[in-house]
Amino acid sequence: MLHSKITGVGMYVPETVVTNADMSKFMDTSDEWIIERTGIKERRFFKEGTDTVSKMGARAAAQALERAGKTAEEVDFILFATLSPDYYFPGSGVLMQRELPFRNIGALDIRGQCSGFIYALSVADQFIKTGMYKTILVVGSEIQSNIFEMSDRGRNMAVIFGDGAGAVVLEATTEENKGILTTKLHSDGSQAEELFLEHPSSNLKKRLNHEMIDNGAMLPHMNGKLVFINALKYFPEVIREGLAEVNLKEEDIDLLVPHQANARITVALQKEMNIPDEKVVSNIHKYGNTTAGSIPIALCEAWEEGRVKENDLIVLAAFGSGFMWGSAIIRW
Repeated sequence: MLHSKITGVGMYVPETVVTNADMSKFMDTSDEWIIERTGIKERRFFKEGTDTVSKMGARAAAQALERAGKTAEEVDFILFATLSPDYYFPGSGVLMQRELPFRNIGALDIRGQCSGFIYALSVADQFIKTGMYKTILVVGSEIQSNIFEMSDRGRNMAVIFGDGAGAVVLEATTEENKGILTTKLHSDGSQAEELFLEHPSSNLKKRLNHEMIDNGAMLPHMNGKLVFINALKYFPEVIREGLAEVNLKEEDIDLLVPHQANARITVALQKEMNIPDEKVVSNIHKYGNTTAGSIPIALCEAWEEGRVKENDLIVLAAFGSGFMWGSAIIRW
């Protein structure tokens, strides 16, 4: 029976480091204020003319392929998760496809925001289980530093997010009890406007005008308190759902790699599930929230640090805009 197994991990973050002190030059904030509310100390911002969402994805993908011992020519399909595509259309998956020597393979963008990488991983898993593809590249990449306004008006969200990309190579295997054991995906669109970017919008005859810019209607909106409450509800719920399906328990987890949304959410999740620090990956202090890029970046760093070992039970989980959330239970 076919399963899908991660055989290579990679990441890329832009060179430009932006500290909390740097942010305080543009808005009324401070290092203490940001750390207390988010746990973030610095983040990376893209370099115009050098970094694009698709090119950053390609850098991460090339590293993942090298570590998997694969070439781009051996990839059968690309799944690209992002909320910040290079263009309104086409998607960034096809733009990345031209960056490396891929064949004329299919490329599909996933608009799952913070849960995008989990959704993409789940879709890739199904393709492999059915035998349609043998080797799939799953990428999460974001440029968000130019979505937010560097001002007091945009402060509450601008300090949280950063730019970066991560990727994994997923391959077919017949090894028993290896690879992705299960994925769980959920959504609740009834609260979509509590974390969203409304404009430019296809709902209007004029998608963007000066009035929208002047009143800040083109800036993202987040009900931080509600997002926090829902994250603490659905994070542990979807992890337990996945574990129960494969007859495992919380104490069986060797490493939890959550979406890097907010350090306070990660700490609360640990307490709820009684998972010690050494079994949780947290790198939000270095990169901020890189949305679809956050889980593959965190997984890659954990692997590089020797925290991901053969036969370890690795749990990935995310919650974010949509609301959308999901988990992946993996035997490495």
